[in-house]
Amino acid sequence: MLRTLLLISAMAFCLPALAQDTWPRFRGENGSGLSDLKGLPTQWTEEDYEWKITLPGTGHSSPVIWKDALFLATGEESGARSLRCYDAYTGKERWAETVTLGKNHLHKKNSYASATPAVDEERVYITFGDDSHHLLQAYTHSGEKVWEYDLGPIDTQHGQGMSPIVYGESVFLCSDQRGPSMVVAVDRKTGKEIWKVDREIREASYSTPLIYESEGHPPVLICQAGISGHTALDLKTGQQLWSTGTVPDRTCGSPVLAGKLIIGTSGKGGRGNLLCATDPWGDDNKAGKVVFTRTKYLPYVPTPIYVNGRIFLWTDDGMIVCANAETGEDLWVERVGKNFTGSPIAVGGKIYSISEDGQVGVVDASDTYNFHGFSPLGDDSFSTPAVANGRLYLRGFHTLACLKAKTETTQTK
Repeated sequence: MLRTLLLISAMAFCLPALAQDTWPRFRGENGSGLSDLKGLPTQWTEEDYEWKITLPGTGHSSPVIWKDALFLATGEESGARSLRCYDAYTGKERWAETVTLGKNHLHKKNSYASATPAVDEERVYITFGDDSHHLLQAYTHSGEKVWEYDLGPIDTQHGQGMSPIVYGESVFLCSDQRGPSMVVAVDRKTGKEIWKVDREIREASYSTPLIYESEGHPPVLICQAGISGHTALDLKTGQQLWSTGTVPDRTCGSPVLAGKLIIGTSGKGGRGNLLCATDPWGDDNKAGKVVFTRTKYLPYVPTPIYVNGRIFLWTDDGMIVCANAETGEDLWVERVGKNFTGSPIAVGGKIYSISEDGQVGVVDASDTYNFHGFSPLGDDSFSTPAVANGRLYLRGFHTLACLKAKTETTQTK
């Protein structure tokens, strides 16, 4: 009997890692950046990768995974943009679909393939844009184009980079620009417009939205932009329910859930200068209440991550902060060095982030600072890691690498 109970307990402990065979959008489920996978190394060499492949062109799109299919985007100097599908276990390319758009100005940290796809059990959704078109497209997992929706001209100053999400029967895309701006919801099966709402205009935002669910309230779409701060939109109509109001500068990182709060940063010139923590409904029934702010040691492009009551802020210039998520107060602040554009994720209680020069830093997600050091990707990177099927996927400018966890719960094929 004791051996049976121990076996059942062990199986229950393994279920979260076994069940995580999807990573459906930028930073995984609802943008949390969290995985329960155990057994990933904290230091490794390039020889330790299960496989590593060369990607065509250049891109900063992060991988998304649905079981054995991995999707990402690549771009060519000619203006060709491609959605590509790879076998998540072997790295073998299955198909690629390309759209040719015009050349447009790009920030030095942008590419023609910076938006991360979103994926569900039937389709994968991707967005590409130039000065005249902002395309949202859907493909089957086998590469058949299902529909295309054109949001019209795009004026971002630095190039397109907004990522879609899928929730329920809808695909949502925030297109906050320095020109005409909007948020759209389209039917995930047909691409038919459900609603489109205009947004105030100031400068482009590159934040990926999330869904906020709480007892006593319907789920809402949370968007983030400098001109409006955090906003909540009705999922069925697009009606704005509340806004926290203008923040001084651009939002590049995405909002993240931290307990009942929504946390996001804004900044300029490669440095974050304001973090806002918003209570969507407020204890005093004031919707969209900012409960605290902070102005030091903040990321500009990397998105914060929330783990067990703590917010970890991995800054563009290599500072890491562990802070109380309810108050914003520091628990520790340390410098690991290097520069970062991709966002951190947390895997099995440890935080992984890729530096711009292709070194993967790992730190414990705990109240005590413990940095494990850097390990090589072998390629420069502005991308965010992904996790599924017992593996960590790391994308560089021109490469995709797969690191397999060393644990009995790792799925094999």
